Parts: sequence; C-alpha cells; structure tokens
Amino acid sequence: MTLGATTVQAASADQARWQAQASAVTITRDDWGIAHVHGKTDADAVFGMAYTQAEDDFNRIETNYLNSLGWLAQAEGEQAIWSDLRQQLWIDPVELMRLYAKSPGWLRALMDAWADGLNYYLATHPDVRPRVITHFEPWMALSFSEGSIGGDIERVSLKQLQAFYGKQDDKVAFVDTPSSWVEPTGSNGIAIAPKLSADGRALLLINPHTSFFFRSELQMSSEQGLDAYGAVTWGQFFIYQGFNPHIGWMHTSTTADVVDEFAETIVRDGGKLSYRYGKALRPVSTREIRVAYRKSDGSLGERAFTTYATHHGPVVREADGKWIATALMNKPLEALEQSWLRTKANDFASFMKIAELKANSSNNTIFADDKGEIAYLHPQFIPKRDNRFDYTRPVDGSDPATDWQGLLPLDAAPHLLNPATGWIMNTNNWPYSAAGKDSPRREDYPRYMDSVGENPRGIHATLVLSDKRDFTKASLISAAFDSYLPAFARQLPILVADYDALPASDPLKHKLAGPIALLRSWDYRWGIASMPTTLAVFWGDTLWDEVDKSDVSEGLSVYDIMAERAGARARLAALSEAVDRLEKDFGSWGVPWGEVNRYQRLNGDLVQPFDDAKPSIPVPFTSSRWGSLASFGAHRWPGTRRYYGTSGNSFVAVVEFGDKVSARAITAGGESGHPGSPHFNDEAERYTTGNLRKVYFWPEDLVGHTERVYHPGS
Repeated sequence: MTLGATTVQAASADQARWQAQASAVTITRDDWGIAHVHGKTDADAVFGMAYTQAEDDFNRIETNYLNSLGWLAQAEGEQAIWSDLRQQLWIDPVELMRLYAKSPGWLRALMDAWADGLNYYLATHPDVRPRVITHFEPWMALSFSEGSIGGDIERVSLKQLQAFYGKQDDKVAFVDTPSSWVEPTGSNGIAIAPKLSADGRALLLINPHTSFFFRSELQMSSEQGLDAYGAVTWGQFFIYQGFNPHIGWMHTSTTADVVDEFAETIVRDGGKLSYRYGKALRPVSTREIRVAYRKSDGSLGERAFTTYATHHGPVVREADGKWIATALMNKPLEALEQSWLRTKANDFASFMKIAELKANSSNNTIFADDKGEIAYLHPQFIPKRDNRFDYTRPVDGSDPATDWQGLLPLDAAPHLLNPATGWIMNTNNWPYSAAGKDSPRREDYPRYMDSVGENPRGIHATLVLSDKRDFTKASLISAAFDSYLPAFARQLPILVADYDALPASDPLKHKLAGPIALLRSWDYRWGIASMPTTLAVFWGDTLWDEVDKSDVSEGLSVYDIMAERAGARARLAALSEAVDRLEKDFGSWGVPWGEVNRYQRLNGDLVQPFDDAKPSIPVPFTSSRWGSLASFGAHRWPGTRRYYGTSGNSFVAVVEFGDKVSARAITAGGESGHPGSPHFNDEAERYTTGNLRKVYFWPEDLVGHTERVYHPGS
C-alpha cells in the first residue's frame, strides 16, 4: 500500500470517528450565543465544547497554544523568540508526550476528545487557515493545564533572558510602557453565608479581572454527572471559574510567594561548568533548545540555544556575578487533573480531596455550596521553606538551607471555613483580611504566604461587606459595582492640604484653585457624569508614573510613596500636568468621566485598534488601582485622546445556591470573536452598566431563549 493511500485511509478513519462522536453531542445556542453543550459521556462533552469554542474564536485558541508550547515565533516572527525560549525552558513536547502516555485512561479520553473536537472543526471549516497548528495532538492539552491568564513562567523577565542567552546583534526591543498603563492583574471573589442572605442560601461573586475576550462563557454537561457553567480560557476543556448544581469556585491571583530565584555560584574549569552546593561542586545541566521563527520573507528560520539549569531550575539571567535559576511549579498532569475534577465536585469535602493533588500555584480560591458552606483556600502548591530567608529576592543557591523542603500540607496555609463573620473575600490582597475579624492571623504563618499586603480593593470589599445582612443576588451585584474609590479617599486630602499650604504668591495657587475646589467637595465615587473622577484619575496616573519605584523595595507600596515620599511639590506638579493634559485634549479640565473612559470593539483582532472618531460606549468604573471593585483598565493609545479599556471586569457572575442553583452573569463584549456575528458586541452596554443577564442553567430556562440546536459539523 502506498503512503498516499495509507494517509487517505487514516483521514477517512478520523472522519468516521469524529462524525460518530459528533452524533453523541448536542449544542444549544441561547439568545446570547452562549453554547450549552451536552454529551453522552464526559469525553463527548469535551469534544463538543472544543468544537464550539473553535466556532466562536479559533484564532484565540490557536494563539493560546502557540504561547503555551513556545511556538509563537513561527507565526509572529523574531520578536516572539524570547517568549518561546522562556516557555520551552519548562515545556518540553517529549516530556508532555510521556505524561500523556502515563495519564489515567479517563484523562487520556478527555485529551483525545479535545484534540478530535478541534480537528473536526478544522476539517469541516476548510476556509479557516491556522497560522501554525494545522492538527492538534492530545498531549498538547498538557501544555496549558492550569487556566490563569498569566502563568508562573511569565514572572521571568524576557529582557533579562535575552541579555543572558542573546547575542550582541539581537535587536528585539522590549517596550517599557508607563506604569499607569498596566492594569493590576487579578480578580475579586466574595462568598456570603446563608445567615447573611435574605433567603438563607449561600451566594458567590465570580469576578475575574483579565484582558478582555480572554475567556468564553459556556455550559458543559454529560450523562456521567458533569454539569458545569462558567468561564473557560480559550482552548482549555474545563470550566475555570464557575459553578455546578452544588458548588461554585472563584480563583483570584495569589500574593503568596511560590516562584523563587536562586543565585548560583558558577565555577568554570576549562569548558566544564559547575555550581557550588554546600561543600561540593555539581555539574551545570545543559540542553539545546531550537526555536523556529517566521522570517520576513515568510520562510522559517531557527535559533539554537544552549540553555543551563541547576537542581533549582533553569538559569534565566545573571545578577551580581551569579547565575539566577528559577524554581516554579511544573506539574502539568496533576494540574489538568485538578482543573477537571473540581468541576465535578459536589461539596466542600470532595473539593478538598481534589485539592490534595496540590497542582494550583497561582490562585487563591473562594468557595460556596448548596450545603451553605463557604471557604477560602490559599494555593495548594506552596513549597515549604526556611522562614529565615527572604524569598522575594534571590537566595543563595549554594546554601542547602535555602532549598525547597517539599510541599506544605493544605492546613498549613491560610484557610477559612464558615467564619463567624458570614462572609469571605479576596481581591488579590493578603489573606489576613479575608473575613474581617475572623481572618487568618498573619503571625501564625511564614512570611512567604504573602508578598504584597492589603490593597485598595480589599479595603473597599471590607467596607461593603461589614455589618451588612439580607444579601440577595441583586444586592451582591450592587456591592460588586459599588462606586467608592478608597485610594483617592486617602490621597486627595493630602493633595488638598498641600494646596492649602501654598503661599498666595505661588503661581499654582491661582492655576489650581478651580481643580482643587472640585476635588475638595468630591465624595470619591465614580460615575459617567463625574468630573472629579476624571481629574483625580489623570492626576493619579501622572503621579503614579513619576514616583520613585525603587522605594517599593523598602517595603513601601506605590500608594505609600504617593502619600508619604513624593512630597507636596511633586503632588501639586502632577495635578498641574493633569490639568494641562485635559485642557489640551478636551478643551477644559472639567470633563465628565464618561466622555473620557470608553469601551470600544472594532474588530476581532487579538490586539485591538482604537479610534476616537468611531463609536464607543462610556464606562463609569475605573481602574482597580484606585480601589474600584468593578475594574476597567484603560488609558490613552497612539492617536487617541480618550481612554479605551482592554482589561478588567471580563466575566462577572453572581450565583445563589439552594434547592436549585441560579445565577446572573455578563461577559465583556459578546460571546463571538467574529465582527459579523450578532453576538460580537451584544453584551457591551449591559457590561458597562453592570446589568447582568439571567443564566440559562436549567433546560427549562432555555425555553423561549434558544437560537439554534445542532450537532458539531451540522
């Protein structure tokens, strides 16, 4: 038999298998375009949800896997070589294939179905042209198994990686954007106990802050007990943040220190490289990594790198004459198991049993269930370390005492179950305010359990939750969109006092009289018509970019520096600059916030263009930097005067548990990534006003709200 005939026969067998599995899957699209996927088995449901995700935005799926596999440069050229190299220091296809082969049968079946669903989509949509991945292999799912928007690997600086492994003629420029343009990453999670709810039922707020359009919203169910709804990172086959009929889970980026750097003392003996460890020398491990990249003429080129590692991890940079090796979680098989299995848990006990896999390093978890239990979990992957050392900085890799000493048991990390306060929250702040007076105590835990401290959203969440009762879905939504900005409540009285202390002869006394009067009388609440919000944000962004960031290493936050170190002259100069910017761009320093702060989606590009001359929608909430629980990370763009948002509130849901789970939710923009779809931007106005829609979780909810029912490929 010829090779060509064999290939045709294999393709025919694939088609027959795909079609058979497709017949076991039913996809119901509701009137928001959201897919409700049902399969006879869990694998059928995975096949169907992979197919529906590809229908909605195949480009985002492929791009996520180009990133996770370290293949992005094959599509985007030389500028992506360094992110690919960083990824491949930890992600090795040969190792992933080995892990796939040793996976339990049930998980292999899911990975097989995932790849089949994507390949069936490509086979039935020949007009879709992948940039690189024309055929998905099941093992690829292990490269992207945890779900966070920014994985632990992204802590490694690309600029420093290039400096260490690059050549002198490397010319990739890493653009430094203003600090105020970088929205704080993370999310909000709130759980309310039955005793504080109007109907005696637990409530859960799910409020991830990610780049827009980073996750789809869908439901997947099967006759094997699967029935989960929520946000799915494009290309993954599990509900990342969501709920099922019995439990709900919300992940927030942790402030625990789980990624560490070890300063290695390198000894060279001719061509032999060793590093000191205790009284001995150990050989430095080497591995060649070949990174393929797309040339300007469209052909493929390749860069070969000899990379180095110690027992602590890959070497990623050099500092003060030492090589810096990075240690982080690399448990793709266990991470994928944990990510899937928790979607099928039915109470706190079963959820915790799954958490014993200890393959979540980057997230805290807020939990609620229909038994009325609420809980807080710190990451389950937390290395045990000697608390004498400061692991927020590189530690001495030659000292065995700095080594990780296994993983901590779950109960050794900060945690909560049913605190007396009746509420739990996390806003990417420390865990020591998670339940008010019933929070874990800081002195009971090693310092590596937190590396950031409190933040303005944590202060805000405490204010809206303390001494409140009779919560409902509606009142929890109102709390999630409360307009108070605690960072400005701290900063602006200091600025006003600075102004009041100016002598009458100072030119700023006259120039800033009107702006100060506006800020002096403000209630620190955002709103579309609010002029003080605009002035405060422009002032805050200006000062944020000018404060001395080096002081942060002394234990001060940027907020502390603005209030304590910056000084009156810098604070007043920042206000003067903000006034000048507003007058230049808008003709006045008194501009309603909604005139400046806008949502705009013009096309389906991964990197969005913005244009002041084209339609956009006003957004009342601000960056979470200032303590807004509802987050909208926006700034000026090349050629624009207005601020346009690209991150922040992305998927928002409020869930009520009881005899029958119910929820309301909203997704930024819409479910589809295709501009021609009616669901490309149909949720935008609801999104900007916090008008969450009903979730059609139960079959009877879909009656009268069904747009289409079909099988994949039909």
